[in-house]
Order: sequence, then C-alpha cells, then structure tokens
Amino acid sequence: MEPVRLTQYARGGGCACKIPPGELETIVAGLGLTPPADVLGVDGRTSGSLLVGLDHGDDAAVVALADGTAVVATVDFFTPVVDDPYDWGRIAACNALSDVYAMGGSPLVALNLLCWPREVLPLELATEVLRGGHDLARQAGCHLAGGHSVDDDGPKYGLAVTGTVRQDELITLDAGRPGLPLSLTKPLGVGVLNSRHKATGEPFPQAVAAMSTLNREAARAAVAAGIRCGTDVTGFGLLGHASKLARASGLTVVIESARVPYLDGAREAVRDGFVSGGTRRNLDWVSPWTEFDGVSEADRLLLADAQTSGGLLLVGEVPGGTVVGELLPRGESMVLVR
Repeated sequence: MEPVRLTQYARGGGCACKIPPGELETIVAGLGLTPPADVLGVDGRTSGSLLVGLDHGDDAAVVALADGTAVVATVDFFTPVVDDPYDWGRIAACNALSDVYAMGGSPLVALNLLCWPREVLPLELATEVLRGGHDLARQAGCHLAGGHSVDDDGPKYGLAVTGTVRQDELITLDAGRPGLPLSLTKPLGVGVLNSRHKATGEPFPQAVAAMSTLNREAARAAVAAGIRCGTDVTGFGLLGHASKLARASGLTVVIESARVPYLDGAREAVRDGFVSGGTRRNLDWVSPWTEFDGVSEADRLLLADAQTSGGLLLVGEVPGGTVVGELLPRGESMVLVR
C-alpha cells in the first residue's frame, strides 16, 4: 500500500480543529438549558444529581451516586494530527481519556467514534487507527468495547468515555483559592510542531510521545496532594484554559512566561510561521481580559498554542509538574502574563 499522509485529508489537525471558544460559548449560551436536580430511571427510582454540567465548561459531566462516588462522562474526537494512523489512534484515545483524569477520576469503559471516507482512504488504515486506540485504552486499564462509525467526507476518530470519581476528590474549574501555585504537567508546543508536520511531512517524535502520554499519574498525584482545582490543556491553549479557570474561580491567574516548558523545536516552528488558525483565534479570544507585561509576540502565540492531548493545569504542586504561576484575588485582568 502506498504511504498515505492522513493530515492532508483534514482542514485542521487535532484539537486545533475545535470550534473557537468564543463561538462555542455563544452556541451553548443560546441553549438556555436548566438541567433537573435529578432524573427518574426506567425503574422509577431517582438517579443522582448533576454535580458538574455546562456552568463553567469543565472537562466532563459528573453525576453523583449514592455511595459517595460519581460517574464521569465525556466525549472527544478530532481530525488527523499526525500522518501515522496507529499514532493518531493512540493520541486521540489519550486525549479523550484525559478529560476523566482532569476531573480526578479513573476511566472505566470507552466506545469508539470513527468517521471514515471509505471510498477515498483504505480500510486498512482505519484498522490501524482503531488498533492504536485499543492499545492506548488497554494501557490505561480502560475497557474499549464497540462504538459507532459513519461514512464521512474526512477522517475523524475519538472516544466516548465513562469513568468514576470520588465526590470528595473531584477536580473542577471553580475551586481555585488565592495564593496557591499553578502547575503544568506537560510541556507546550505540540500545536506548532503538528502544523509543521502537516506542512512538511517532517516527523516530531517528541510531540507524538507527549501526546500519547497518559495524564493518569499526574491525576493520581494531584488527588493525593489534595488538589481540587484544575483542567487539562487542549485546543484552547494554556491561556484559554487558564482564563476559564480564572473566570470560574473568580480569581486572576498569573503566568510567569519564563517558567513555562516547551518541547524541542517549538520556538523554531513559531519563528518559521507554523502557527495554526486555531492558535491565532485563541489569542484573539483571550486578549481582551489578558494583560501581557513585556511578553513577545512569539511567546504569546506559544502560550495560546492549540494543544492536542496536553498536560494538566493544576492549582497546587505535583511531582513531575512545573510551577508556572499562581492565583491572586481578582484584579483588573483575569490573566496576567509576565
């Protein structure tokens, strides 16, 4: 079979293909939904209350159970971020599972979501995508059983994931407290490296390694450290996800730009112009409520870089993480970068 460059079959790549955050907020706000406090099941019994829903844009929905635990439910899928189908499957699965870890939970079972242009791309490639997702889910100790597929104009893959979490260990966006440090558990830069890969075909194994590394250990360390506020860093970039945390917690997030770690080659990719439209939209979105103190344009773009399967952004210190800032009482700006 002739080599196929999967990234050439997608307008965007990975989490950079998300609907821009400002537009997404408008869509969700237009729903006007007020979820019920509880729901009756088929047996006529009342199910648990919704602990986390649409209010702050957390990483997953959470429903309470009677024994002090809760169900965590999420879904995530996207277009090819790399050309290798097996790696794409692993990355997409890792990214979907991350939403459960970001809530302090453990994934239990997942279902495949596959969109495939079956008359354009060989089915053997789809098999490798699914194999990658299966192997990553197995690594996470999460069942992967069945799913859904459609014949589509472009390839897309991801998972719908259900997990569990103890209610007293739940990590949310609105639990921040002033004076606490802000930690990041993976380096930034996969977005610009993926953009370079799509344009040139040049491989970046450091980016693939970062995107296919589970956030499981970081989540376990966060729960053990008593951390109860955080999120993961994906398509809205560090600045976008930090601003959501700041808004939900009613605080100002301070980011020390010199402390933020980056993957090898990320700065060179920005210098050479490999910046996605999603990253530029992220920066435009956060700029009205972000203050930049002596921060270069290149650093601003890197801080807004649309990540795929990024690390956790946690309010507190964790082993292996990097302290990149702190939380302060709400000032004039929601995010201060210096």
